Amino acid sequence: MSDSTVTPPEGRVEEAAPQAVTGERVRRFVVRLRTPRRPRLWFEILLVAVSYWTYSLIRNAVPEQRGMALRNADWIWRTEHGLGIAVEGFVNHAVNSVTWLIVGMNYYYATLHFVVTLGVLVWLYHSHPGRYAAARLALFATTGVALVGYYLFPLAPPRLMNGGHFVDTVLIHHTWGSMASGDLKHMSNQYAAMPSMHIGWSLWCGLTIFALAKVPWVRMIGLLYPAATLVVIVATANHFWLDAVGGVMCLAFGFSLARLWCGALPYALPRLVPACPRGRRSPSWAQAS
Repeated sequence: MSDSTVTPPEGRVEEAAPQAVTGERVRRFVVRLRTPRRPRLWFEILLVAVSYWTYSLIRNAVPEQRGMALRNADWIWRTEHGLGIAVEGFVNHAVNSVTWLIVGMNYYYATLHFVVTLGVLVWLYHSHPGRYAAARLALFATTGVALVGYYLFPLAPPRLMNGGHFVDTVLIHHTWGSMASGDLKHMSNQYAAMPSMHIGWSLWCGLTIFALAKVPWVRMIGLLYPAATLVVIVATANHFWLDAVGGVMCLAFGFSLARLWCGALPYALPRLVPACPRGRRSPSWAQAS
């Protein structure tokens, strides 16, 4: 009877081991990705440059569906009238009547969007390395999901509406400003107004400054910056109010993804990268799979 005993084929045991090893390797790889580490300067510069180049390339590659963009603009304008918030025209003309103010807003729109965002990234890299990667992920996810909006909902800005009677402030005052005005308009997709990344990025900057800065007046500037940006994008007739709502929704997605990946909001993570010598377990939040 002992000779008739059936033994499990050795092949089954040998097949199970590689699967277990592969699963463990994947788990360890994910843990390594989620574990905070000191960001490398050369890598971050390259990543930011390539990411923005890719974002611009895709954004400008989205077909400029002028007819649909104008119809969507009319729909947005009617919706805002129904909500009682269609005051963009009044703001545009009122601010445009004060030359020094509108010229300043033109340059604000063209420069601070990039300068402040890069400045906050550099500050995070230098002073909050433990939070940098998570905050950067939130910003990148915000920007990435905006591309979906540009593709699915092409939208003309107020200054390009038919019969909207808005003033293209960059064109009128001959200031260097929006890539969608004057001689630069052929270099940028003019019908990618929804969502507003001026709001998405400025609110990311503002929340980061408010959450992490120690000086009270600096924290207050963090709150005022996205509010001022909202006034600027409307006064220059580059966006509707509802474009800003789209930017806020994209930012909410970005923070949600960062929290899901990191196990906590960026600002709740340790300021410094936790020391993790060889053989020591990673932080508990980083071990979650």
